[in-house]
Amino acid sequence: MEFSLEQLKTPERWIELALPVGVKILVALLIFYLGRFVVRTAVKVLRTVMQRSKADETLTGFLGNVAYGLGYALVIISALGQIGINTNSLAAVVGGAALAVGLALQNQLSSFAAGVLLILFRPFKVGDYVDAGGIKGTVEEIKIIHTILRTQDNQEVIVPNNTITATTITNYSARATRRLDITIGIDYGSDLKLAKSILDELLATHPRVLTAPEPKVQVRALGASSVDFAVWPWVATSEWFEVQCELLEQIKLRFDAAGIVIPYPQMDLHVRSDRADVVHLRADREGEPAS
Repeated sequence: MEFSLEQLKTPERWIELALPVGVKILVALLIFYLGRFVVRTAVKVLRTVMQRSKADETLTGFLGNVAYGLGYALVIISALGQIGINTNSLAAVVGGAALAVGLALQNQLSSFAAGVLLILFRPFKVGDYVDAGGIKGTVEEIKIIHTILRTQDNQEVIVPNNTITATTITNYSARATRRLDITIGIDYGSDLKLAKSILDELLATHPRVLTAPEPKVQVRALGASSVDFAVWPWVATSEWFEVQCELLEQIKLRFDAAGIVIPYPQMDLHVRSDRADVVHLRADREGEPAS
């Protein structure tokens, strides 16, 4: 549009030039305030939905903050673009900075993503005894980046969440009951039926062994030096270790009282005193004919 300096001296010309700019500024302000209201409302709805679904509070707060930040940045860029400011370079700078931060925090972001999966799918919860990331312990706290386990000897182990999700997770506390898998071997010379009856009696009379599922005692294998029994009682998960120790002690005491031998690795050495063999062996070593 062509105009002269004389034309700029008239108020009508100033109004004509300022009116489009003013409209753009008003639209930009409208986008900013309306967009900010929409972002706040959307974040509030997101947090409400997650809280009603009983999502973890840490995850709810973090995702809410991330959604608010992204939405707020989008509103600002849209408002600046409406005024006429070129936002392509700004978006490129923001994208480059995000890429650099992402590369620098690659492991942490991986652990964060794994933490989100752990919180959403809940393969274990606080208080469970698990084998996670190669560490066995009781879960004390599940954080967005790592999980804190307490071992049986009261050590605190911090395991990155990406290590946990990359390996097999065993949750020993997931079920209310567990089966003990005890293998007991007796000597081939011991009374097999007597041993089996003792094992059956111990399982039937132990106060913490469950009657359903029914405990079982079966011959598992005829080993190289022993007849092996499979002893399978079911117990409450919280009492698994204690019952196992009690049964092993009781089995040993009852077998000793009944004269049933539990074999252990040993080697029998038989020495022959045949003089002829000794003479032949000595002759072979010296390269001389035997006499």
